[in-house]
Amino acid sequence: MPYVKEVFEYLKRSSPYQKEFYQAAEEVVESLRPLMIKYPKYRKHKIIERIVEPERQIFFRVNWVDDNGEIQVNKGYRIEFNSALGPYKGGLRFHPSVTAGVIKFLGFEQIFKNALTGLQIGGGKGGSDFDPKGKSDNEVMRFCQAFMSELFRHIGANTDVPAGDIGVGAREIGYMFGMYKKLANKYEGVLTGKSLNWGGSLARTEATGYGTVYFAKYMLEDRGESLEGKRCVVSGSGNVAIYTIEKLYHLGAIPVTCSDSNGMIYDKEGIDLKLLKELKETNRQRLTEYVKYRPNAKYTPSEEYPDGCNGVYNIECYAAFPSATQNELNLNDAKNLLDNGCFCVSEGANMPSTTEAVDLFVESKICYGPGKAANAGGVSTSQLEMAQNASMVNWTFEEVDERLAQIMKNIYVSASQTAAEFGEPTNLVLGANIAGFKKVADAMIEQGLV
Repeated sequence: MPYVKEVFEYLKRSSPYQKEFYQAAEEVVESLRPLMIKYPKYRKHKIIERIVEPERQIFFRVNWVDDNGEIQVNKGYRIEFNSALGPYKGGLRFHPSVTAGVIKFLGFEQIFKNALTGLQIGGGKGGSDFDPKGKSDNEVMRFCQAFMSELFRHIGANTDVPAGDIGVGAREIGYMFGMYKKLANKYEGVLTGKSLNWGGSLARTEATGYGTVYFAKYMLEDRGESLEGKRCVVSGSGNVAIYTIEKLYHLGAIPVTCSDSNGMIYDKEGIDLKLLKELKETNRQRLTEYVKYRPNAKYTPSEEYPDGCNGVYNIECYAAFPSATQNELNLNDAKNLLDNGCFCVSEGANMPSTTEAVDLFVESKICYGPGKAANAGGVSTSQLEMAQNASMVNWTFEEVDERLAQIMKNIYVSASQTAAEFGEPTNLVLGANIAGFKKVADAMIEQGLV
């Protein structure tokens, strides 16, 4: 289809050297071929050409002073991608790997993820190449205050509502909210992921991980299967991975792995969730400490992984939950999973599987939940936090969890029904991309050329 090729040629000229963004855009646009044939209006209104360009890109310098009195300089980003469905919504990522291309891919994915939730939120993303690891609380505070001293002028409760992401948890959200409140002279729900003491939502911390497992549950139920008693592998050991493991235990599954950038834990009896939370959430330690308390568990450093593979995906399992970072699961990993009996992959991270791995999962017709559908629980509960802030009420954990489960079911049904409409009932990549795109595109057409 020459039209699709033309779009990519334009992207490579207008956004050079942004490979993560190209990967995310190509997956979506390629999925839209049957939609473009069935509904020519989207081409007439140049929706693809418009949607691949952010409405606004904000790049800024962040100056701050470390504990030694030295001036440090980082880059800050906020990509406000699309507001057709509501205020921009998406997390802030603090990590050395952050670039304009990474933030653009995340923001682009966020458009369709947010649309799939059925909630009134647009898509955006932001962050910095600042690394919170190894920094003191005071250094993190000074950086967050410097970051917000620029960002505050671009966000607001009805304009752009950031949340957390990799490297941005309750501590960082608190420091940024405090500075926003001072500079804007407003106490409003401008950030989500806040402390429960001042406007946060119960179940927000758990939401992405819980939602990923709920999505797997609904995929499997449609095939007459369940997670109960099944061995599962989980990558990562951050917020998403920890609460994926927790919800797997709730459903009777046995999660046997977790990982960080240095290596992985394989605990055949099941990951000790209490220990993992203590190491990662309380003490902020590496996973090497885990085996000191669980001698029967095995720690494998990343340099000992098989060539070209992630060790997590070499373990025999029924279901896999990639919950670390983008492109962590490649074609060799996908082959290993299938060879080891994996029947279900539900993505907790954003775009954790490479294009080749995704193609293999779709071709094999296993239960495969792409990130923009499977990990939408976090942003869904962020919007529920916004709703609670706006109405000045607090819902119980059970109320939020119940709403989350229903949202994830609705996302699955929408993606599944759309995939069936276009003749590929097991292809949730196709279904999620078309369902999310169609909702945003229709809103853009109705709102005119803006």
